[in-house]
Amino acid sequence: MRIAFLSDIHGNAEALEKVIEDIKTKQVDRIVLLGDIAYRGPEPAKSIDLIRSLTTDVIKGNADQWVVRGVREGEVPNQAIDVMQKEQQWTKNQLTEDQVAYLEELPSELSFEADGIKIHAFHATPDSLFDVVLPNVSDNDLLGKLTQKQEADLYLYGHIHKAYQRTIEGKTIVNLGSVGLPFDGIAKASYVLVDITEGQIQTSHVRLSYDIEKVCQQYVDVDYPNIEKMQNIIRSGRN
Repeated sequence: MRIAFLSDIHGNAEALEKVIEDIKTKQVDRIVLLGDIAYRGPEPAKSIDLIRSLTTDVIKGNADQWVVRGVREGEVPNQAIDVMQKEQQWTKNQLTEDQVAYLEELPSELSFEADGIKIHAFHATPDSLFDVVLPNVSDNDLLGKLTQKQEADLYLYGHIHKAYQRTIEGKTIVNLGSVGLPFDGIAKASYVLVDITEGQIQTSHVRLSYDIEKVCQQYVDVDYPNIEKMQNIIRSGRN
């Protein structure tokens, strides 16, 4: 069985289209999206429509929650909250009531079994859409924050926009990176393929080039509230 896991599109429909095109060539049996579809990109509505056009399991991310109810104090750095609230309002204004309701109704985690392998997927942690678990935390912290709620063989999450994999005490933990807004210094769309055969797991991160300058121009064309900051992230792959 082959499963494609993706996360953190952030309104970058150009990058998402490249990922969808690539997935279609890979004979994937299932697609799973771990949240953050629309907020902070120039094409939020198109990004939602692309996801809804697929047969896909989708869970909620913190940015989906922000679109629905706003960005609150304490959830982002104090110096960023004003502009991020403006970005949230701009994003919500681009969406229909039906699209906002779709984001609001998404579940927060997903568990399933594939060919005898137990999989637990979530956006940030099993208990939070907002907690940050970085690649360099200790083994104990990683296990404690990501694997204690439910027993599984494979744990996958998004949120931090930094692709990595670690295996600790027989548990494999994978961060997908970001489709539309990577922070790991690689300015390419990221997603993960998981192959499961006779109880064996093989995972691979896929990085895809897309038209970065087209997306940077889109921010200008739609009069986005935080153009320069977002262009810098898109071009550098760093926050």
